[in-house]
Amino acid sequence: MIARYTNPEMGAIWSDGRRYETWLEVELAAADAMAEAGVIPAEAARELRARAKFDIARIEEIENVTQHDVIAFTTAVAEHAGPAARWLHFGLTSSDVLDTAQAVQMRQAAELIIRDIAGLMEAVRARAEEHRRTPMIGRTHGVHAEPMTLGVKLALWYAELQRDLDRVLGARDAVSVGKLSGAVGMFAHLDPAIEARVCERLGLQPAPVSSQIIQRDRHAELFSALAITAASLEKFALEIRGLQKTEIGEIEEPFGKGQKGSSAMPHKRNPIGCEQITGLARLVRTNALAAIENVALWHERDISHSSVERVILPDTFIALDHMLRRFTRIVRGMVVYPDRMMENLQRSRGVVFSGTVLLELARRGVSREQAYEWVQRNAMRAFHEGTDFKALLLDDADLAGVLSASEIEKAFDLDHHFRNVDTIFDRVFGASSPLTLEPSLTSAVEQR
Repeated sequence: MIARYTNPEMGAIWSDGRRYETWLEVELAAADAMAEAGVIPAEAARELRARAKFDIARIEEIENVTQHDVIAFTTAVAEHAGPAARWLHFGLTSSDVLDTAQAVQMRQAAELIIRDIAGLMEAVRARAEEHRRTPMIGRTHGVHAEPMTLGVKLALWYAELQRDLDRVLGARDAVSVGKLSGAVGMFAHLDPAIEARVCERLGLQPAPVSSQIIQRDRHAELFSALAITAASLEKFALEIRGLQKTEIGEIEEPFGKGQKGSSAMPHKRNPIGCEQITGLARLVRTNALAAIENVALWHERDISHSSVERVILPDTFIALDHMLRRFTRIVRGMVVYPDRMMENLQRSRGVVFSGTVLLELARRGVSREQAYEWVQRNAMRAFHEGTDFKALLLDDADLAGVLSASEIEKAFDLDHHFRNVDTIFDRVFGASSPLTLEPSLTSAVEQR
């Protein structure tokens, strides 16, 4: 991701410095736990805690020779640790450190995504309340259907974001597991109690069983949850893009003072933010597929997943974090044109009330087939002749024999269509209290 679009908080989680800090904390937590259990000398654990450190340039220099990142890391740390370095990485395999540390990073990154979703939900809720009863035309197949309100459309977004939030919360917990079970998961060199102590200190749960690695179905669940969230944002952004079309002109993403839409056409006000969100959703979806393909590895592990994760982990989290933050700004600044919404609602000369007329005829004993034929023929005349639908109905002898003029008029009442708006809002928002989230994981890494 381009640096200017990266939230520093999210970027820091995936920086080289944070990765090595987290590796080191796993190593030190393991040494502490082993000292408590009498596996290594307590003085050695204290010495490691006091003296262990690393230099990124030195790690890279060693890795150029060893072609092994963890060996390069432990070698670089050992240069600072003195005689106690012989107890560093004691009984561990590389993936014990890598996967446990990565779980900490994924949990921290997921916490930021959770916070982002919650912020967007609050922005959507505020705009939904603002436009609870703002009339607009609903569209199916891109064609005028029946009247609705902008508030209900936004309530729909809020409810979907709640599901996105629930999915990410669940997936965060699924990946918040560590392992120190050794080369094939058999605890050949360390007792499971050591693993349990280390995981507790890092805010993780021990994986009930593992091979050399934590199983990648957990990661696939997380990436799928992130991809679904990105798809939701794409859906919302696509809606704004559609409603911003010149021919519709009902909603517009914010256009800042001094902003330019085109190098050639000074009049342009393009929905570039929403278009960017639509494009980035494709990237997040693609990464989810890569995460799913990482599930199947040879026997107790191979390394084919590792190179993939080095790309998709930072890219996915940084991209989605940017998408959520940007779309939150779009929602807060979204420009709404209620007069244009009403104009478009009336553009089809009242045919969008045809369903209500149909039901009124059926209530009064007309067969559905007959009622449909009467209403449709007048709707088609309104389309082809550019005539007012209500006027045609009032002039139709068949309808006049069943419905009075006032009953036909009543079928065109927007309040009738909006009578359950408050019920919808109660169902979406009524039972929910203001969003409260767990504090972001304060890891031992940050405490150091």
